[in-house]
Amino acid sequence: MTHPHLTHLDPEQFQRTPWKNGGGMSLDIAGAHESGASDGGYDGMLWRFGRTSILQPGPFSDLTGYDRLQLVLNGAGLVLETPEGEIDLREPLQPVRYDGGTPIVTRLEQGPVEVINLIADREHCDIDLTVLKPGGRLDTVPGATTLLYAPDAPSELRADGQRLHLATGHAVKLEGGASAPVMVETGTIIAATVLQRTHLL
Repeated sequence: MTHPHLTHLDPEQFQRTPWKNGGGMSLDIAGAHESGASDGGYDGMLWRFGRTSILQPGPFSDLTGYDRLQLVLNGAGLVLETPEGEIDLREPLQPVRYDGGTPIVTRLEQGPVEVINLIADREHCDIDLTVLKPGGRLDTVPGATTLLYAPDAPSELRADGQRLHLATGHAVKLEGGASAPVMVETGTIIAATVLQRTHLL
């Protein structure tokens, strides 16, 4: 059995990237681009995992061709207004999936919020976003990239049999290999899964 390769991700290495529409900034925890594309840009982006603050109502970037998974990390009352109706993100820590090409204007019913985003080119990637509390377990997808992020407090967990301590704001990345169990003992972990179906890197 091939074990996933584990890499620690230090917040000092995270990148700050402008939104595609220039309306704000994102903190990119991890991502991947096609060969030859610049890191941090939107041209050739395969997937991106990060967090950002929404301080005032406004339009979302047009990410046609991409799937988005989003959850509210801090704050509450986020509603995404679309021509077809509302996308409800009022409750924190509840992942919601939607089409990145959907025209969206935000409504902030209780003031600014901070969100976690997982964005991926749907032609090449399958994605999932999970919140793990103490006692929670996730079995990684064989061959996928799994990101385990401790957003606001330290966390103790086991990943593929290894005992890990994640300081606040730190993450680990598990890449490839067979399915491996992840079990959270303390703290809250945001787990992002990216299964890249085609090899473009």
